[in-house]
Amino acid sequence: MSTAVVILNYNGKKLLETLLPKVIAYSPEAEVIVVDNASTDGSIELMETIFREIRLIKHPRNLGFAAGYNEALSKIKADYYVLLNSDVEVTENWLIPLITYMNKHPRTAACQPKIKDYYKRTHFEYAGACGGYIDNYGYPFCRGRILDTIEADNGQYDTNTDIFWATGACLFIRSEKYHKVGGLDERFFAHMEEIDLCWRLKARGNAIVCIPESTVYHMGAQTLNKEHPRKTFLNFRNNWLMLYKNSPKNISKILFARLFLDWAAALHLLVQGKFANAFAIIRAEFDFLSKYRHFHYDRQNNLHLTKILHPKGQYRGLMLWQYYVKKKRTAQNLIWKDRK
Repeated sequence: MSTAVVILNYNGKKLLETLLPKVIAYSPEAEVIVVDNASTDGSIELMETIFREIRLIKHPRNLGFAAGYNEALSKIKADYYVLLNSDVEVTENWLIPLITYMNKHPRTAACQPKIKDYYKRTHFEYAGACGGYIDNYGYPFCRGRILDTIEADNGQYDTNTDIFWATGACLFIRSEKYHKVGGLDERFFAHMEEIDLCWRLKARGNAIVCIPESTVYHMGAQTLNKEHPRKTFLNFRNNWLMLYKNSPKNISKILFARLFLDWAAALHLLVQGKFANAFAIIRAEFDFLSKYRHFHYDRQNNLHLTKILHPKGQYRGLMLWQYYVKKKRTAQNLIWKDRK
């Protein structure tokens, strides 16, 4: 089974200089490919001189995360794709547990390694941690990270576990499954698109797993800072679109509840003086209202193809209630409650 490690780059020359050598050295089982999203910082010149042995795919303009990967992967032949962020440091033999597991479990469509913090290496990293979950209202969280509470890695999640979504920072996926469900939704541009992809996979009967035997380290927030209003806008807007596309429940009730909850979040940001972020949430809702009709076919198609209404990894409640009211700040507590 062939594997392609595909790194999407946009003005990440320094990251490539620092981290690409380890990807090359520690990934002998795979072909390493860099996809450039029309960088202007010398990334292409770096690839064509220092890393000229690595296959380079050049896009004529910045297509964003989703379209950037879709366009590149349409040109790459491999049994497995690894969508790897340019700000991820891999470790020796990191691919072996992932490939071994996928070879032995054909029903598993995708997986991810344990994601730890590049700068605080004892802790999980925000974007993915040890596998992603989602609640009934579309709020994502992870083993090792709920909202801004990030746990130290003490081995508490060192078991292979069926999760709801695998992070786009290091997403290992069967190429056949990727293309069969339509890949990443390019209309999202960036953020939440990997959860949307995983939701389609899970609803159609596929498994997604975290393999903590493999560990990588993620810098995070290299394109947009976590507090940047643009990131807030994309996360909220795309979360609404993802819910509309995929939720088999009464979508009107869910979106009405989200309207109340998101306005509460915007008010909280206003009180903190984060005016741009607060208005980004409001803009996200209006942008969703202007676009959701264009996703009606996607919703009908997804519901028609849905085989499992409550996939493993979907928390059947409101995570915010457990976090803020019940003071349950770890995924262990939430997952335990959900399985009783």
